Amino acid sequence: MAEAQAEPKLLLPFLRPFYDAAIPLSWLIIRCAVGWNLLVHGWGKILLGPAPNVVKGYADMSFNPPELWYWLSTITETSAGIALILGLFTRFFAAAAAIEMLVIAVLYWSNGFSWLHRGYEYVLVWGLVCFAIALRGGGPYSLDRKIGQEL
Repeated sequence: MAEAQAEPKLLLPFLRPFYDAAIPLSWLIIRCAVGWNLLVHGWGKILLGPAPNVVKGYADMSFNPPELWYWLSTITETSAGIALILGLFTRFFAAAAAIEMLVIAVLYWSNGFSWLHRGYEYVLVWGLVCFAIALRGGGPYSLDRKIGQEL
């Protein structure tokens, strides 16, 4: 493995104490942003329930039985959202969300990149961030770190 390079010099060295304090918080911010996005999306599905038009959408994409896939995606998004915010079993839930985003990206691939045309842009970004979280784990401010265990 290549030797680690030193941090670059700051143009404004007086900011070093701020950066030293803020860097450990950066991963918490990323985890909470992704977790909140997943939680709100999943919670909306819970409140809506398996509406006929949504279930039909799952069926149209060949997910059978569509109600099962509706609830699996809903549970994945909601539980992953909560887990990422808390930093609990972070790698597992981030990987589950990344896999779901990959499936959605594949489904929308033929629409092109732009989310404005129902493309895969949005899910690609969230999927890659989930993948990065799965690789990195919960970080310093996580329940995983607090309990001293990770999946």
